[in-house]
Amino acid sequence: MQYEFLRQFPRRMKHVGMYALLIANSIQKTTWKQYGFVKADEQINLLFAVLLYIMEQSLKAEACTMDDIGACIDNMNGQHFKKKLTYDECRQLGDFIVNVVLSNEGKAMYFDGFDFEQNAYHIMHVSYVANKIVYVDHELRRTSYYLTDDGYNLLLSTLEIENNMKLTVHEMIFQMHLEKQSYDKAVDEIKNIFNMLRIQLQKIQEAVGRIRRNALNYSVKDYEEILLENLDAISDTKRKFQDYREMVKGRARELEEENINVRRLSKKEEEKLAHLREIEQYLNRTIDEHQRILNSHFDLKEVYTKELEALAQMSLIKRFSLRTELYDKLLSRPESLGDLDYFLRPLFNRDIEKSYNINKSMELQRPVRKKEEADFAEELDFDGEEWQKEQERRRREKLGRYEACLGYLLGQACEKGEISLGELREKSGTERLIPNVEVFKEIMVELIKCQAMDMAALKKERSEFIQDGPAEFQLHEMALRLVEENPRMAGVTRIETYRLPGREPVVFENVVNEKGEKKSIRCSDVAVRVIRDGTSF
Repeated sequence: MQYEFLRQFPRRMKHVGMYALLIANSIQKTTWKQYGFVKADEQINLLFAVLLYIMEQSLKAEACTMDDIGACIDNMNGQHFKKKLTYDECRQLGDFIVNVVLSNEGKAMYFDGFDFEQNAYHIMHVSYVANKIVYVDHELRRTSYYLTDDGYNLLLSTLEIENNMKLTVHEMIFQMHLEKQSYDKAVDEIKNIFNMLRIQLQKIQEAVGRIRRNALNYSVKDYEEILLENLDAISDTKRKFQDYREMVKGRARELEEENINVRRLSKKEEEKLAHLREIEQYLNRTIDEHQRILNSHFDLKEVYTKELEALAQMSLIKRFSLRTELYDKLLSRPESLGDLDYFLRPLFNRDIEKSYNINKSMELQRPVRKKEEADFAEELDFDGEEWQKEQERRRREKLGRYEACLGYLLGQACEKGEISLGELREKSGTERLIPNVEVFKEIMVELIKCQAMDMAALKKERSEFIQDGPAEFQLHEMALRLVEENPRMAGVTRIETYRLPGREPVVFENVVNEKGEKKSIRCSDVAVRVIRDGTSF
């Protein structure tokens, strides 16, 4: 299948078909107009009100006869719709709604949903209500109506879950599917959760735009509602999804190891592994979306506060009437028009007129730039020697970390002649290999870019140039110095670095960076080979 998002498309179309058939059955009928319901809005409102009444009676396990439906419509019409209908007409209207619109006059209703996996249409049966025989007062035989599964799904998809509870409900369902190892259903739930977080982020961005356009059009109630939704979304969602991600990664790792070391996975187990990887991908995106919502939440508060403060400051601006303060005074003193530019000048941001100071022309003029440079040099002279020593100490410490990392990598390669990152990960000296993330990353990038280093060529190059020691990390210089000074590397003539295609990426956990934060490194598996006298060790 080309597009993964088209999986289970008939299931989606079943929900769409329930609405489509119901609306089509209702709109096509002209009987509504006989009872005063001319607009489609009125028809749909009454139709769903009757459906809700039938659902309420079904949930209470009470009879729902046509007399009951007619009485319900009569009460709703008297209190709300205000149509000129008698009780008999209300009962006839109820019969029309149940037997014609909802039951399609007894004819079966079908909706075709296309299945992109099988490249064919699925014919799906749709039924909203069913009926059964009941006895009222143990004597009168009546037909009672109740909702089918499709009827319940139709109504429960409208509003039975509040917005602040939807995320919690979907999270519970997602956790349940993970526990039951129903990974295909868990994929659908994590997609729903991600979509809900994306919708929440869009709501925040739209709210920020409305506030910036005009804060008075955004009510305090709307602001309170979106803040509560944000708090529900960011309360402890990130921690939970991080735990889910670790669980999913662990289960995927178990299947991968079993596939490599024990036996080949069956087709069903391969599908589970694919679903687990997709779940992990969406969990990563969900955690990122959670962080964006958190940042946007604080941006929303800041923007709303700033705009309200700006509106409050506008009330402090002193205003005056141009007619009384300007026009009337000009008419009383026309000669003041000559000085009108003093009044209008601030509106056009004109510069103030400058006057010439004859005393300044007699003073000795010195270049301003030289004076600023002299002042700057004087500031650098203050404890300049100590500052230089501190910078030199930091540079030596940084180069020491580069040398320790490269020395450990080449030393391990010399023991076997060739070593890979995957093998080094299994050893206990990870902190020696990775003093911090930045050092390890730069060394590996330089090794892969260089691919091969010939010691003889490097020695010749060094002998032809006279220069000071490098102020920054230089791979060739450091590798040559390590080979010459380390007895274990004596005789090394060539160092080669190459990727290992087909290998799984190597992951180093809990590695610190320059700021002391713990990170995870995921990189391709790379091998380092050392050669002495044309042969490997």
